Amino acid sequence: MKLRVLHDNPDWYPPLAAAFDAEGLEHEQWLLGVGTLDLGAEPPPGLYWSRISASSAARGRPHAKEHARAVLSWLEAHGRRVVNGRRVLELEMSKAAQLAALRASGIEVPLTFAAVGRAEQLDAAGKLPTPFIVKPNQGGKGLGVRRFESVAEFAEYLDSSEYEPPVDGITLVQEHLRAAKPVITRVEIVGGELLYALTADTARGGFELCPAEACAVPSQSLFALRDGFDDHPIVGRYLRFAARQGIDVAGFEFIETEDGRVVTYDVNATTNYNPQVDAAAADAGPRRVARYLKGLLGAADEGNGS
Repeated sequence: MKLRVLHDNPDWYPPLAAAFDAEGLEHEQWLLGVGTLDLGAEPPPGLYWSRISASSAARGRPHAKEHARAVLSWLEAHGRRVVNGRRVLELEMSKAAQLAALRASGIEVPLTFAAVGRAEQLDAAGKLPTPFIVKPNQGGKGLGVRRFESVAEFAEYLDSSEYEPPVDGITLVQEHLRAAKPVITRVEIVGGELLYALTADTARGGFELCPAEACAVPSQSLFALRDGFDDHPIVGRYLRFAARQGIDVAGFEFIETEDGRVVTYDVNATTNYNPQVDAAAADAGPRRVARYLKGLLGAADEGNGS
């Protein structure tokens, strides 16, 4: 049987394809955003991996998310095994959903208001200390995240030509976390296990911290492996959260604040891997994912009597 990878960005596929090839895993891409789905047909047998990004509209594929919802519903209706399936897609598409689920699991998240409407956004901002940040509910790579020093500054932005309304109409108005050091930590998990943790330099990278090679700029890497992280208590919480939510592959991002809090603000189910970090790690992300998916395919073959 074959692995089929559902995604919306061909630039992110080559490192994964190389890892699949190295593991002898037969695979093909299924690029979503354009196409026809025969709802009367049965999906091909095999394993499917959903990697649809919340930032697909920023790359000229505004309908990839809805296309993915239709495809995943079709696959799951026919009992196909989907890694990071429809339930995970909904978490990927809504930061509000992520934060609500994390909070319900006992994981600390930033104080956040999900606001729809201009007046509502300003009212929410008035309930937070300054500075505060705003971000689109549906987005990725840190796109659209802005910091404001006052409600008046935010109101001026909303009335300016620079204002970009969120694609789903929901804006998150959120407390600004004051980090003890100018870094965030990203914890990568694959198949119910920790892969590694890495840090990203926010002093140089700001809010846009995409680790993929396709996002790289010609300068020193913003990312570094975080050693000695295996026993950190947040790891177990993330693994339990992922198991409850049906998340197979993801990156969790948190900030350690100057007042000693560990605050999680993002779950990225379309995680990409940084080549410099992979080179320093005991196990590279794409190869670990390839082995995990190969194991799932092997189990499926045995179940079918192959």
